[in-house]
Amino acid sequence: MPLLRHDLPLHRRETEGASLKILIVAPSWIGDTIMMQPLLMRLKARDPAAEIHVLAPAWSAPLLGRMPEVAAVIENPFPHGAFDWAGRKALGRRLQAADYAAAYVLPNSWKSALVPFFAKIPQRIGYSGEARFILLNRRLPNSTLPRLVDRYAALAGEFPAPTPEPRLVSTPEQQRQAREALGLPLDAHPIVFCPGAEYGPAKRWPAHHFAALAQKIGADGTAVWLIGSKKDAPIGAEIARLSQGTALDLCGRTTLEQAIDLIASARAVVTNDSGLMHVAAALDRPTIALYGSSSPTYTPPLSRHAKILSLKLPCSPCFERECPLAPPDTLRCLEDISPEHVLAALNR
Repeated sequence: MPLLRHDLPLHRRETEGASLKILIVAPSWIGDTIMMQPLLMRLKARDPAAEIHVLAPAWSAPLLGRMPEVAAVIENPFPHGAFDWAGRKALGRRLQAADYAAAYVLPNSWKSALVPFFAKIPQRIGYSGEARFILLNRRLPNSTLPRLVDRYAALAGEFPAPTPEPRLVSTPEQQRQAREALGLPLDAHPIVFCPGAEYGPAKRWPAHHFAALAQKIGADGTAVWLIGSKKDAPIGAEIARLSQGTALDLCGRTTLEQAIDLIASARAVVTNDSGLMHVAAALDRPTIALYGSSSPTYTPPLSRHAKILSLKLPCSPCFERECPLAPPDTLRCLEDISPEHVLAALNR
């Protein structure tokens, strides 16, 4: 998957016989990026020869490389929240040479539509968002569809079939290479835990529950692997300690590509509502998804092999980063999902 840096020249394609080129302005989160894929599927279904380029943060190139619909990734150099009018204008002017026929702007912010506008892309499609009347010339009313994946897919227009499910690619060879690079046994059939959630602790099942579940699963010798980012390393270390070494802590030790391939070869996945939950669903692994402060209606795991566990307490979903309730009611939405409950769901 080529990653085209924003400061490198793009060369004009010969227009005669060239395929339709489409630019996608991608969201900034792992889960949202995966939920973008059905839009790309629909665009390719409409025009199989279409060449789709994605303007996205550099970190997402390995993830987008597992989507067969993506031809190239252009680095989006602007940090989340940064405006940088001059930088966006310069990037847009440079992208003029690529001759894009259409751009789809997925974020709702005003600034996210600037690059396609400055690139003078003929069709600039997205939701009205933050009063983007000049920047977009095909504006859809802000969607009321309950699922984010459907909102993204609807930008492609009417389709007779339901929204397809995201599907990432992971080959047996890629899975073998990931295990070899990390010194993991090639013959293991692990249960993978994804104990992190970047949004905040109100989305994280307690570490002591993960540890207790690891001990129950590992009683018969089944491997339990913890996968997460560097930010999840303290949580992973705590779970490994509380499980008395039953859970192998890989948090912060893998690349994103390796995490994808380890999850792809897992027997099953237990996960918070996080980016890796959507990775597991897009790899079609049996997945137990634990919901507390967030809503499974808006961003559910998109796989028939995923099981959602949510107590649906009156206080949830609250969408808070930290539980606003005082003890003893703090985080009851996740604390009261017992390891036995999750184990029963795994066994089913």
